Amino acid sequence: MSEGIRDKVAIVGAGCSKFGENWDRSPEDMIVDAAYEAYADAGIDDPQARIEAVFCGSVYPSRGTAEVAESLKLFDRPISLVQNYCATGTDAVRYAVFAIAAGMYETVLVVGFDKPKDRGVAGPSLMMSGVRDLPPTPAGWFSLCAAKYFERFGAGREDLARIAVKNHANGCLAPKSMLKREISVDDVLGARMISWPFGLYDCAAQSDGAAALVLSRADLARSFREDPVWIKAVAIALAPNPQTDPDFDFLAWKPTLYAARQAYEQAGIDEPFKQIDIAQVHDCFTLTEMLTYEDLGFCEKGSAKEHVASGTFTLRGELPVNTDGGLKTFGHPTGATGVRMLYENTLQLQGRAEGRQVEGATTALSHNIGGAPQTCGMTVVGIDR
Repeated sequence: MSEGIRDKVAIVGAGCSKFGENWDRSPEDMIVDAAYEAYADAGIDDPQARIEAVFCGSVYPSRGTAEVAESLKLFDRPISLVQNYCATGTDAVRYAVFAIAAGMYETVLVVGFDKPKDRGVAGPSLMMSGVRDLPPTPAGWFSLCAAKYFERFGAGREDLARIAVKNHANGCLAPKSMLKREISVDDVLGARMISWPFGLYDCAAQSDGAAALVLSRADLARSFREDPVWIKAVAIALAPNPQTDPDFDFLAWKPTLYAARQAYEQAGIDEPFKQIDIAQVHDCFTLTEMLTYEDLGFCEKGSAKEHVASGTFTLRGELPVNTDGGLKTFGHPTGATGVRMLYENTLQLQGRAEGRQVEGATTALSHNIGGAPQTCGMTVVGIDR
């Protein structure tokens, strides 16, 4: 078995633009906002001299790598574009980590960005095929999993509503989040129905935004800052299309199970609930977050509703999840989301998350699923204490 990438690469700078319906900002504007915040965070005042390569992720690019090269004036070096559904940002990080770990570069930039609002995209634009008479929209398809979960484990809309309430509360504490409105369980249950059991507040809307990271070789990390965040694991996994997979049971996300196995092995994690302090997980729908608690090994299958009710995953709970509001309220510019999650985890581990700070956190996880869902990206990062 290979020796892996644990602690060979560090995050030394992190930046993020404001997420939202950014009608007054171009993709280039948001890329500059995120990248220059990351440069400043890393103490880089001459990025043209220090950044050796750029790895970017975008699902809706208009000019691809040119948008990044021209906005940042980084021309005479490699710039690569990654696309992998909602795991796009995480996969861009993965390529960057491997390039440094392989010895090709010392310092690189990762940028995730998308501006779907200029394309008239209100929600995930993925169209599902009509196999097995499944609904042709993400909400319709994911709602079938919710109905099956409710029937099998006795959960209900109130359990999903508590997740939405939690993420709205956390999003109000994140300065760059899209939605800043606290809601109640009654608000969730009374909102207009999208696809039963999902009402409006069970669904994450897409947004515009960009996020960026400066990564460096581990032995150089402290020349940038005294508190680098170490990459412990980065994983990508694919699974059969659940619409045609005869073994899909509507109760678990196979891509998450596969990616978690990789990431936990890389990071040396065998008791995730005890060893992970905070997590940012994919909450395109509230049900997605609930299933992910179980698929990541945070609780037993079918028990998530009890943990939701007791506050296990709230900001002051035993394992806070989506500390910045998640996709639900921070926003979901598809190519940026995985990088934004690492931005949040970096701030949390360095003690810079202000009103949403989780005290004493040393290990953080991020998780994206995408497609039907058919792909999953995960990272585990940590600091020295």
